[in-house]
Amino acid sequence: MGENLKNKEIDFVGQVVSGNVAGILIREKNIGKSIELGDLLIIDEDKNNSVILKVFDLSFGSQISPSTMELAAGLSLEGMSGEIGFYDSSLRNYTLANAKAIIKITKGEIKIPKVLPKFFSKIRYATKEDLQFISKPPKDPVYLGNIRSGSKVLEDVPVQLNGNDFFTHHVLIPATTGRGKSNLVKTMLWSVLKLGKFGVLVLDAHDEYYGRHELGLKDNKNAKEKLRYYSSDAPVGNNTLLINIRTIAPEHFEGIVNFTEAQKQAIWLFSNTFRENWIERIVLSDVGEFDGLVHDTTLAVLQRKLRTSLGIYQKDGEIICDNPVFSMQGGESTLNGITKHLQDGKIVIIDTSKLADQTELLIGSMIASKVFYRYRASKGKGQLDNNCPISIIIEEAPRVLSNEQLQEAGENIYSTIAREGRKFKVGLIAITQLTSLIPKIILSNLNTKIILGNEMSAERRSIIDCAAQDLSEEDKTIGSLDKGEAIVSSVFTKFAVPIYTPLFEDIAKRESKKNEDDYELKLD
Repeated sequence: MGENLKNKEIDFVGQVVSGNVAGILIREKNIGKSIELGDLLIIDEDKNNSVILKVFDLSFGSQISPSTMELAAGLSLEGMSGEIGFYDSSLRNYTLANAKAIIKITKGEIKIPKVLPKFFSKIRYATKEDLQFISKPPKDPVYLGNIRSGSKVLEDVPVQLNGNDFFTHHVLIPATTGRGKSNLVKTMLWSVLKLGKFGVLVLDAHDEYYGRHELGLKDNKNAKEKLRYYSSDAPVGNNTLLINIRTIAPEHFEGIVNFTEAQKQAIWLFSNTFRENWIERIVLSDVGEFDGLVHDTTLAVLQRKLRTSLGIYQKDGEIICDNPVFSMQGGESTLNGITKHLQDGKIVIIDTSKLADQTELLIGSMIASKVFYRYRASKGKGQLDNNCPISIIIEEAPRVLSNEQLQEAGENIYSTIAREGRKFKVGLIAITQLTSLIPKIILSNLNTKIILGNEMSAERRSIIDCAAQDLSEEDKTIGSLDKGEAIVSSVFTKFAVPIYTPLFEDIAKRESKKNEDDYELKLD
């Protein structure tokens, strides 16, 4: 990461030369420091008024004609330049920065700029003092990173959002591989563990958040009380992920497994007839046993789909479970236990790294359904205010939220939460590489976007189109974001905030060292 900005740095780096509301053109000062894409710059209009600008494009400028420049370049390349040079080169050749005014500060009051700055206004870098309105911590802050100007980080200006707003109004994290998505989520959850006021369900497809063999959320000083980890082969002291088949309801499959209308009718027939034993009866039924009610072909397909999604089938008249997560014996209280942990403001990590995609989504659907319908019932009874907000983190979100999936398999609990969850204090954090696959109506409900680097033009356009602020000029900036760099576009921020998220390992080690030092001071 680039050098940190020093608060005392007030050197002018450029001057306004032209432009309009869409973009203000700035000539860069030749001082050995370059204006960068994404830089936050300041115009001091007077002692009570200043404007924050953000750079979205850079170009070369010159007072020398293009033909003369091309001739000089040719002479230089062919070794014929000799003593050729330009008179006052630093004045004749320069860099132009195109920037947009994003915030006007008048006596500490934040406004949207509606007028152009004065001609030849001088420009300087933004400092901590300019951004105090961002560093002021909100209630129950969720830490996302530190504010960033280009590649320069203001380490003492943290970017934090109100936890209740953040979690209940849904989040989108569009991120291509290797841009720091896992680091961002771990850092965010580390700060949530300090609060103990928000339940977060993490479907961990790569078993990377708990930290079984390395630093992870388990190393937070509040983990013992506020973190729960479930896995089919959980370490000693943690929870074995075991779910009883009889706790699975037909609605848990909705939008996850693609059933025909005839198969849906058969499922509901078995469910209404055999109650919690409906899955067993489907698996154990013989051809012709329900002749006239369920077609033999329909029954055979249902048995095959249950084997695929649950790993359950019959052999010699007995039910066999191949999947270690599902069982006929034990696991009756697992779903209720997880839901209770979430209601108590705990982070619950479900290790799904050894499970098939469909199984992972099905388990998530079971938990999410129980949370959503329990909270909806609480609101009906006037008891919702007594419950902690709960958020569900789902990776590769198009598996359940894409247009194609919703059209083929129908609505599911994840899409229901995206549309209705905020009314019941249930949120969704959707992580994806392919934003373009998710319907616009769902994207518009995800009110905070933490945008990491993306090299795919079509995906950048989809992200820009659904952002909370106007990011129409940010295409190049998003494409240039390095690992750990992001833009936070939210209805809860004054503007699209550029951030840098520190390495999770550095945060964890620093806080562990601080805890050790505090403990030693107490002993002394």
